[in-house]
Amino acid sequence: MPVQDDGEREFDLKWADDAEHKEPSARARMLAAQWKENPPDPAPFRAAPEPVVPRRSSWVSTVIVLGCVAAVILLLGWAQMRSTY
Repeated sequence: MPVQDDGEREFDLKWADDAEHKEPSARARMLAAQWKENPPDPAPFRAAPEPVVPRRSSWVSTVIVLGCVAAVILLLGWAQMRSTY
């Protein structure tokens, strides 16, 4: 294969870019063949937003976390007390 200099390579790229007909990619051909037999359902550009579910109060989450921490502290204290006897 002969080595092309930059001028010849640039000419080839311009020639390819200026082509009137460009072959679609393999994925585009695959989707076109799929959709010809089984077209996709129409979908809006953006789907309607999901309804907003009210969140629990941040105080409820704080109480749950502090309750778990207190339970772990009590459990560790109880385990340590049992091991000393």
